[in-house]
Amino acid sequence: MTSITPPIASQKHYEFEIHNDKITDNYFWLKDKNNPEVLEYLHSENKFTDSILKPHSKLKEQIFSELKSRVIEDDSTVPAKSDDYYYYSKTLKNHQYRVYCRKHLSLENKEEILLDTNELAKNTSYFSLGDFDVSPDDKLLAYSIDLDGSEIYSLRFKNLQTGVLLSDEILNISDSSVWGNDNQTFYYIALDENLRPYRVYRHFLGESIDKDELLYEESDPQFFVSCSKSRDDKYIFIETEGSNTSEVYFLDANDSKDHPKLIEKRKKEIEYSVTHHDGSFYILTNHKAVNFRIVKTSLLTPQKKYWKEFIPHNEKCLIEGIEEFKDFMVIYERSEGLEKVRILSLKDLSSHYIEFDDPAYSISEANNYEFDTPIFRFAYTSLTKPTSVYDYDTRSQTKTLLKEEQIPGGYDSNLYKSERILAPSHDGTLIPISLVYRKDLKKDGLHPLYLYGYGAYGVSLSTYFSSNRLSLLDRGFVFAIAHVRGGSEMGRHWYEDGKLLKKKNTFYDFIACAEHLINENYTQKGNIAISGGSAGGMLIGTAINLRPELFKAALADVPFVDVINTMLDDSLLLTQTEYNEWGDPHDKDYYDYIKAYSPYDNVTHQAYPHLLITAGFNDPRVPYWEPAKWTAKLRSLKTTDHLLLLKTNMEAGHGGASGRYDFLEEIALEYTFILLAFQM
Repeated sequence: MTSITPPIASQKHYEFEIHNDKITDNYFWLKDKNNPEVLEYLHSENKFTDSILKPHSKLKEQIFSELKSRVIEDDSTVPAKSDDYYYYSKTLKNHQYRVYCRKHLSLENKEEILLDTNELAKNTSYFSLGDFDVSPDDKLLAYSIDLDGSEIYSLRFKNLQTGVLLSDEILNISDSSVWGNDNQTFYYIALDENLRPYRVYRHFLGESIDKDELLYEESDPQFFVSCSKSRDDKYIFIETEGSNTSEVYFLDANDSKDHPKLIEKRKKEIEYSVTHHDGSFYILTNHKAVNFRIVKTSLLTPQKKYWKEFIPHNEKCLIEGIEEFKDFMVIYERSEGLEKVRILSLKDLSSHYIEFDDPAYSISEANNYEFDTPIFRFAYTSLTKPTSVYDYDTRSQTKTLLKEEQIPGGYDSNLYKSERILAPSHDGTLIPISLVYRKDLKKDGLHPLYLYGYGAYGVSLSTYFSSNRLSLLDRGFVFAIAHVRGGSEMGRHWYEDGKLLKKKNTFYDFIACAEHLINENYTQKGNIAISGGSAGGMLIGTAINLRPELFKAALADVPFVDVINTMLDDSLLLTQTEYNEWGDPHDKDYYDYIKAYSPYDNVTHQAYPHLLITAGFNDPRVPYWEPAKWTAKLRSLKTTDHLLLLKTNMEAGHGGASGRYDFLEEIALEYTFILLAFQM
């Protein structure tokens, strides 16, 4: 498609042997981040991408203008009450980041700006706010920031009465931290040399960081540590989690000298999380419950042998989370692929569900700061309905709309249709697909289709509204989400059937979804764009290795594609924690299975679709070299002149651009690529 010469990465022989199998990796040298030749290659790929897209800059500008025109630039969140204040954040026109504010007692009172993150990001190309936590007495703010996408945070404290920063500064921590109830004690998580959150410290304001007390250290590299606070503010929890095993400790939030007490010792493949209410722990666990159940126990006897059934296991319903209030509990469930919210009275144990109408939708909690309240606030969205925030009165069982996302220039949901259909996979399993398209679209098989997938870690894909997506829908695209195995859409078994030695089901499901959409005349063979990020990038890489002829274009954002090399390198952040997700290739059975699907290891001489690959130079989760090596190998072996573009953000990490306008620029680039591939 172009006469511009693409960059060609040098091939430098590197060979290693494992399980009597020799692997040659001629692009292994790209792992050396400090090698000037590596930087030169990444910059040359960026320049090549820019050169290819430069003649189409007007199209990119047009798409960016469309995306931006659908955003209310001066906007604010619904104020949420906490103690004597109403908290909210706002965006300002031409500003990339949010401003965090509050008002005292009444929304009619003067606005107090707590933190303007635009000021903090003024001299950096990347900015991420981690922790944002006001002290129990509302006088101090603890906040953490990451300035390069590495997910290494620094923590500061601000006096909200004077606006002055305290001298306390804590470096090289995670974004998980919590206040003690005395307003002087703070708990935070330190990182080890591989950037793993592994130590819990207690800090007293005004004292030297060197004097901070170590409360807990996780020595097992397969576990990450985090901390949280119960909604009633009485207890602090220290959670240590592997990919399928967890362990929780608790401390009295009112006692600055208390030490962690174990709830239940970890046992492989047993997961549990804890909340507190009225002297009892409520525990969500998969112990004797594939789809999880809720048990209850006394603070004095938190061990598993004392757990008593509270909400029993249901084979047809996955319990995804719980949230406690003074008089009721919110239980987040998923049944037949659909999210449900169950309201359980803690007075008489009666329960009911909040009713929703759309065939596919998404629900999320929306800043419920108050514990003693009958109101539950949530956000609701679907593929055709912009996000709306509701207050739900658990007594009258009525919803009050507080705010609906507005689309400048107007948006008519009646012009669009959403569906939920099922695609038979290779083994007969029916895979849900969520769809949205314009109602005036004829199902004649002639339309382009955008198919998105993920399928890992038990993550269920939400069916939410995106104003950005309108730029494709209004150009005749069908948008589809493949709810493949590896997620938890259909229950915990859906996840178990898409991991370890069943991982290939994820890829087969995705291909089956594409074939079903072709057979049902939503599109035709070779007229599909596919997209996925991170572990979803593995899905994309495998799909184009297996069935490249089905797809016209593929987008792989920060893709996890060099699976063998990464899973053999235990110095990387996630490797050891993910042996239970992908398997440990030091075991020959897992090695053989992973090698059979690993996208990088299975690139061959064949006609690949147009491909746009993105990377973050500071990405700690999927290091930049995975997409870089994959690009280099694809370029050396692909047999067509289809586009192959690599775009590395040299100043960001796993999430890409951090500013809201910069993010839209990245979306505009991806949509421009798609329209070029489809010659639209």
